[in-house]
Amino acid sequence: MITYKNIFKLALVVAVIVTSYLVFSKPSYPQTFANMDKVGHLGSFFALSFLAHYAFKPRWYFLCTSLAAYAVLIELIQSRLPYRSASVADVAADFAGIALFYLLHFSIQKYRKLKASN
Repeated sequence: MITYKNIFKLALVVAVIVTSYLVFSKPSYPQTFANMDKVGHLGSFFALSFLAHYAFKPRWYFLCTSLAAYAVLIELIQSRLPYRSASVADVAADFAGIALFYLLHFSIQKYRKLKASN
């Protein structure tokens, strides 16, 4: 059955596959601006947080822990690839993407509650 939740689940699977491909493949794209890689990490983990939240509605701490583990796993695997390198800054950008999603999500929820009470 096609539901919004199932669409988000499918999108999450596709996003994890695409993200994994990009972080594990040999880089073949130019860095068009400074820290483009960090912006990509932040954006990817913001999107993964968004999709996982709407696919499963997990407790915030479970989602944060799961995505943080994925972020660390990515860097551990990259440290073993000859054409990649691990970076603490990448993990920090991943964590920032997760935090940004929840900051925005909780802010929107609070705004909606305030608006509904007026």
